Amino acid sequence: MISYVSAEGRLPLVNLQSASLCAAGGCAQAEEDDPALFRGSGVCKWFNMRMGFGFLSMSSRDGAPLQTPQDVFVHQSKLHMEGFRSLREGEAVEFTFKKSSKGLESIWVTGPNGAPCLGNERRPKSAQKRRSKGDKCYNCGGPGHHAKECQLPPQPKKCHFCQSISHMVASCPVKAQQQQQQQQQQQQEQQQQQHHHHHHSSLASEGMAASQRVQESQVTFSDKSE
Repeated sequence: MISYVSAEGRLPLVNLQSASLCAAGGCAQAEEDDPALFRGSGVCKWFNMRMGFGFLSMSSRDGAPLQTPQDVFVHQSKLHMEGFRSLREGEAVEFTFKKSSKGLESIWVTGPNGAPCLGNERRPKSAQKRRSKGDKCYNCGGPGHHAKECQLPPQPKKCHFCQSISHMVASCPVKAQQQQQQQQQQQQEQQQQQHHHHHHSSLASEGMAASQRVQESQVTFSDKSE
């Protein structure tokens, strides 16, 4: 192991062995060999798929069982698996971890005997929406692939509203007709609301006038009685 420091003495030591391991894709193995790291095993306590983190419940540390399980923080970037990374509650895991100012943090998480993590079959709704929107081909309009992966030749431009190739969406007659119908419907609803409001106002005015006439007649009757 060879270390160097700059001539000015300002840069930290650079470990050439660690650098060569990272260049060859062996950073994870180099971290596992770090004497400051510990090994543990247990299960996933909980994992928030939308936020991408959770906690492991460690029941064994460096091969020795623990009387009281300890919580170990885990981030999705530390999971050994392909595709969407997550953990299922209660899933058995093995991991390396370190101590930090915030507590125990996992460095590399696998399944039993170094196998890939199983993960959760469920997906957050936001990820499903992004995936379904992104998998639409803008060349042929078909699902499941992108325009750059489309097997068809470049298709003619078409209206994104009615899919016609005779015009663009800016001059789409179908869209203009629907917009006109919506405007007419909104105007009719506004007129109905105004009519109901005027009708209720008229009834209220008539009621007040009738009440006033009753009061006047009562006053006149009392005057005659005297």
